Amino acid sequence: MDLDSIYRAEYGRCVATLTRLLGDIGLAEEAVQDAFAVAVHKWDEMPPNPGAWIVTTARNRAIDRLRRESTRQARHAQALLLHRPDEPKEVGPVRDDQLRMIFTCCHPALSPLARTALTLRLLGGLEVAEIARAYLVPEATVSQRIVRAKKKIRDAGIPYRVPDAAALPDRLASVLTVLYLVFNEGYTSMSGELLRTDLCLEAVRLARALAELMPDEPEAIGLLALLLLTEARRPARVGPSGELVVLAEQDRSLWNRELIAEGHELVRWCLRRARPGPYQLQAAINAVHTDGPATDWAQVLALYDQLMRHTPTPIVALNRAVAVAEVHGPAPALAAIDELDLPGYHLLPATRADLLARLGRTAEAVAAYDEAITLATNDTERTFLETRRARLTPDD
Repeated sequence: MDLDSIYRAEYGRCVATLTRLLGDIGLAEEAVQDAFAVAVHKWDEMPPNPGAWIVTTARNRAIDRLRRESTRQARHAQALLLHRPDEPKEVGPVRDDQLRMIFTCCHPALSPLARTALTLRLLGGLEVAEIARAYLVPEATVSQRIVRAKKKIRDAGIPYRVPDAAALPDRLASVLTVLYLVFNEGYTSMSGELLRTDLCLEAVRLARALAELMPDEPEAIGLLALLLLTEARRPARVGPSGELVVLAEQDRSLWNRELIAEGHELVRWCLRRARPGPYQLQAAINAVHTDGPATDWAQVLALYDQLMRHTPTPIVALNRAVAVAEVHGPAPALAAIDELDLPGYHLLPATRADLLARLGRTAEAVAAYDEAITLATNDTERTFLETRRARLTPDD
């Protein structure tokens, strides 16, 4: 494993651990970045536990910095506390540093974009440019939101902990959204390689921790089910040459049956609670996709109709149109997506191109593929779209 892989796998955990020790997110992030910079020059070969090495080095550099930059008693005491080999006992309902980080970043004092951007930066180690592409906003906007969010956390004294049980429901929606976005960034990275397995697995792990923290909350269980059922299909999503393989063409024998069984059981648990929400419905849709040798598209469409009533967003409408095409044909699906407004979102013209091609409107399909290729930021997805476009011959 190279240093870049270590960075992606360990960055979030190291920042979360240092934040617990330091009580300052900004200082923790700087210390971890310094430690990785030291590793570039010192690692002739990989240490047995790279993450522990980074945490120890970052902690030592933070001690040095605190002592060097200030002689104030409080800061010196903080450095001495960091230097103690015996750490204070954990308090609160959870011992997971990264879950604490998510709840801190999802504090209601922060704006929705600041919450998700800060979490993706600190937990996933994503660069500002990657986050900006995910939200279709300028890099400067994301950078400013992250800086302001860190300042607000510091200045307002927002505690680095999971809130008390009574306050958990108020934070749940934001935490679910962030975990979902972290997983999605791993499952379809906004740039470079298609998959970032480290982010997918970390999101699943944290979703499990959240489900354990809130075992009677259907949406928390629904998110875990959704991530498990999506993760189960990952081995078949990339072909032998690294190419994207769409659901209809995937080898279902490669799917992880253990994860599918667990996901189906969680979906059944949610159904028995009869309190449907968007993550439960998405999990149910994925359960249908993974139940049997082929997808029951009529059932998928019925579930999307329910999801539209809960979450009537353009993205959900676009996904529903795909189900409409399978049940009723491409013409009504095309009519549905032609009413959608998703500027900069490459999957809208990509879906439109596929529907146009199925209707025999080849020249229009080629133009739609060209638009999708221009908008796509992931190399693997772009190559997939180029391959689909090359199969078409526009009418003269």
